[in-house]
Amino acid sequence: QVQLVESGGGLVQAGGSLRLSCAASGRTFSDYAMGWFRQSPGKEREFVAAITRSGQDTTYADSVKGRFTISRDNAKNTVYLQMNSLKPDDTAVYYCGADVWGTIATIRSKYEYDYWGQGTQVTVSS
Repeated sequence: QVQLVESGGGLVQAGGSLRLSCAASGRTFSDYAMGWFRQSPGKEREFVAAITRSGQDTTYADSVKGRFTISRDNAKNTVYLQMNSLKPDDTAVYYCGADVWGTIATIRSKYEYDYWGQGTQVTVSS
């Protein structure tokens, strides 16, 4: 079993920055790929960013590429999402996911993930 807890969300003005954290417990953190997804009311959960087990490879949605950075600290069992140049369209609940069998070819898909956190709200005002 893997437990994931997101934190760091909040209200920020357009153009500002925010860093989300996802703390993992249970299964050895380095054994699974990690991803960030987001969901707005009335919309499906969508891919934002993901990182492989070692942190060697990352992948991003086109809408956030160049603005967001995913990273992980396996010693701290934590994955991060640094969000810069935030836009109102970034407003959503952000979820952290763990993918035991994830590879760079599969971790963009929400259907691959085995565990999810409770989410943290990010609101970007104009």
